[in-house]
Amino acid sequence: MTTQLNKESSVKTIDRVAVEIGEGVDWLLEIAIEMEPEDGVIWVFSLDDKDGVMAFTPYGVECLHDLIREHRRP
Repeated sequence: MTTQLNKESSVKTIDRVAVEIGEGVDWLLEIAIEMEPEDGVIWVFSLDDKDGVMAFTPYGVECLHDLIREHRRP
């Protein structure tokens, strides 16, 4: 039996990514909902956060940029 090890040491929340790339959080949430864990997106939950916060690995930020380009195409 083999176990996949997580090789990411950090993630960025959607709020932080939105500020860094100059986009609105709500719009990013609308398009990022299409992403899967394989695309570098995860949900982070704390004790006082029942809905969780979307977060991205570095690869996830790249995939999000690709989705942004797709959604802006005419």
